[in-house]
Order: sequence, then C-alpha cells, then structure tokens
Amino acid sequence: MKRLIFTFTLISLLNINAQSKVLESLSMTSKLLNTEINYSVYLPNGFDDSKNTYPIVYLLNGFTGDETDWVKHGELQTVADQLIENGKVLPMVIVMPDGDDRLYMNKDDNTYPYEDMLITEFLPFIENKYRVKDHKKYRGIAGLSMGGAGSLRLALKYHELFGVCAGFSAGISTEEEIMSESSDSFDSYFGRLSPSIIGSKGKDRITETYKDYDVLHLVNTKAAKLLKTVKIYFDCGDDDFLTVGNAQLHIDLTKKEIPHEYRVRDGKHTWEFWKDSLHNGLIFISNTMLNN
Repeated sequence: MKRLIFTFTLISLLNINAQSKVLESLSMTSKLLNTEINYSVYLPNGFDDSKNTYPIVYLLNGFTGDETDWVKHGELQTVADQLIENGKVLPMVIVMPDGDDRLYMNKDDNTYPYEDMLITEFLPFIENKYRVKDHKKYRGIAGLSMGGAGSLRLALKYHELFGVCAGFSAGISTEEEIMSESSDSFDSYFGRLSPSIIGSKGKDRITETYKDYDVLHLVNTKAAKLLKTVKIYFDCGDDDFLTVGNAQLHIDLTKKEIPHEYRVRDGKHTWEFWKDSLHNGLIFISNTMLNN
C-alpha cells in the first residue's frame, strides 16, 4: 500500500511539474519609449524540458486593460490547455503585451512611438528570449476590441511578419459612425493618438492619423495580393456596438476578393463572448499554421 501511495504521489508530482506555465507582468526596457513594457506569457506543457521551437501568438488586450486581462478574465490558460490537450491546437507560446491604451499605434507628434516599439523592439526581444519559430507562417496575432483592431491592422500592415490574425469584437467603425460619435467618446479614445484631433467634428475627424488607424482604409488601399498573404479571422456579437464596422470589414474584404472567416454570434461586448472567441480564434490560427 505504501508503495502504491508513493507511486501515485510521484506521478501526481510529475503531472504537476508538467503543467503549462503562465508568467505575469514581466518587463522589457524600451529605449524608444524610455520606459518598461509589461507583458505576460503562456508557455505550453513541456516547454521547459524541450529543445523544440514553438509557434507564437501575440494576444492583445482591449482599451483600459493590461497584460493580465486575458489570464484573469479570459481564462487563457484553461482554454489553451484544453485545446492543446485535445489536439485541436498546436502547442504554442502566447505573449500578451500591455497595450497601454495607445491603440497599438505611434502617437502622431512623435512623443510615444508605441507601434515602432512593438515591431522593432518587443518582437525581437520576445523571439530571442523564448524558443519560437522565426517565420511568418508560425507567427500569429489576435486581440479583443482595441486589440482586435490592433491585431488586424498590424497583421495586414506588416504582412511580411504575420501569417495569421484573429480579431474579436474589433474596434472598427465606418467613417459615418466616427463623424457622428460623441465628443467625449471620440476625444478620450483617438485623442491618445493625436492631440490635434481633440475637439474636432464631422469630416475634420478623418485625418491622416485616423486613416492610419482605420482597418477599413487599410483594406481598401493596400494591394490585394499582399493582403492575401495573411489569413484572417474575425467575429463580433450581434448586440455589440461595433457590429456595423465589423460587418463593413466583411463586405470590403469580400468585394476585394480577400479570403477570410467572419462570424456573427449571439453576444455583446463582454468577456463571456471573448472566451468563446479565443477558443475559435486559436483553432483558426493553429489550423492555418498547419495547413498554410
């Protein structure tokens, strides 16, 4: 009996040691921003004991969130563990940088080049630190709301870096919606990109800075052959305030004959919706990496 108990205990300890790992609120020093950039990372079961390289997904938080959101509210570790264990998703490294409410873009007065930091400092830092595959086929990006727009925009803008993206309830609006948006809402969000845009009305809001943010503008101005090199998934709840912009993205991609997967499900702008989005998005990303 003692031998059986010892054996069971040893097996249990080995199983515990073999679990996936989430490390929260680590940091990288950015020379461009002259500050610390916080991030969290999910490492799959077996990562520490393996010499293999892994696919990587950058998972972006929404407005007012941070690098811990997907772990605390999105149940990332549970979702990823179950998908990997059930063979639905490749073992992968998932990195969650703090978006710092900067819309994943450079501020247009050059005082806070967040986007440049992310692409030229953060990605190389992460991919030198962790054993990940250095090829766009195995580099994905996803996110919710502000991070949903950020993931779609960054993937399509930097098509040479990212092979697949998944945007959940992406922060996309038509120009008509932007021109009629309340001043408080518009200024508090887009004012973080451009001080000069604060207080603008109507068509005056459609500045070059806004166009640089706008995923719809990017899709309609970039060459289709380049957009097609990125596999695209996005979804939105039918009761989400962003449903019109996401539907318009589907229409614009369809008109331009850009292959993509678009899903509308019952739901609002909530974590209940995004947990399902994460499940579906990771499967799409993994299948793309396997089959592309």
